[in-house]
Amino acid sequence: MSSVEALRGPFDTATTSVSSLFRGFGGGTIYYPTDTSQGTFGSVVVAPGYTASSSTMSWLGHRLASQGFVIFTIDTNTRYDQPNSRGRQIGAALNYLVERSAVTDTVDADRLAVMGHSMGGGTLAAANDRPELKAAIPLTPWHTQKNWSGVTVPTMIIGAENDTVASTRSHAIPFYESLDGSLDRAYVELNGASHFAPNTNNTPIARNSIAWLKLFVDEDERYEQFLCPPPRTGWFSNYSDYRDTWPYGT
Repeated sequence: MSSVEALRGPFDTATTSVSSLFRGFGGGTIYYPTDTSQGTFGSVVVAPGYTASSSTMSWLGHRLASQGFVIFTIDTNTRYDQPNSRGRQIGAALNYLVERSAVTDTVDADRLAVMGHSMGGGTLAAANDRPELKAAIPLTPWHTQKNWSGVTVPTMIIGAENDTVASTRSHAIPFYESLDGSLDRAYVELNGASHFAPNTNNTPIARNSIAWLKLFVDEDERYEQFLCPPPRTGWFSNYSDYRDTWPYGT
């Protein structure tokens, strides 16, 4: 099994660009495995934060695609779109990926997931609207809505200890605590990190995201070992807090 901490996984990858013309979102870049001999792949739409472009999330593209996923980093219609609008645009990007993209034949329409940074807290809105999704991963999320008890999609929330834009106390932790207690869920808090930790290559984010996506999108139970037992937290750890509902799938 390729390490979840490796910069590249076992698959070679390529990209294709998507224009914003009549898409319902702002275009973006699709990263995909080039080896089609193993059939179709689970797919993830990734949304940027407020005022940001898809380039801020591009580091996730090849890193996650090389682990056996189709990754679609999108731009939003405007850089000032609010979370619920971003959630709808994530949905439009999922539809495009499955129905009209250049990699449609590579995408398994029954194994879709969503990620998003900051006002990509629209990730939670997308998950709320699309219970058929296999996984959701909000990254240092921001949203005015605090109660997400209606979400039934396995959700990992990644917060940052020193976030002064979307403090974990006001956003990530209340979001996590509002999720139904019977849901497969996890809260990961990055030790000493800022709100913008997801905008650069970050191994703890990649490690947890890959494990979560492999477990719930690919249903590969081998990856549960990277989530349970939970990681050590504290001064000499990558994590300042970690919470979950385990065992998963019960």
